[in-house]
Amino acid sequence: MSTAIAYLQLWISDRFDNRERGATAVEYGLMVGLIAVAVIGVVMTLGGQLEGLFDSVSDELPAAPAAG
Repeated sequence: MSTAIAYLQLWISDRFDNRERGATAVEYGLMVGLIAVAVIGVVMTLGGQLEGLFDSVSDELPAAPAAG
C-alpha cells in the first residue's frame, strides 16, 4: 500500500510542477495588465460622454430630504 501512495505522490508532484505555476502566474499578470490598459483607454475615450450622462441622470433625481 505504501508503494502505491509513494507512486501517487510522485505522479502528483510531476503533474503539478512549480514551473508551470510560475508561467501561469506570468500569463495571468499579462492578461490583467492588458485588460487594465483597455479599460483605461475606454474611460479616456468615453469619459466626457459618461460625465454628461451621469450629470443628466443626477439632475433628474429628486432632492434628498433634509436630515433632522
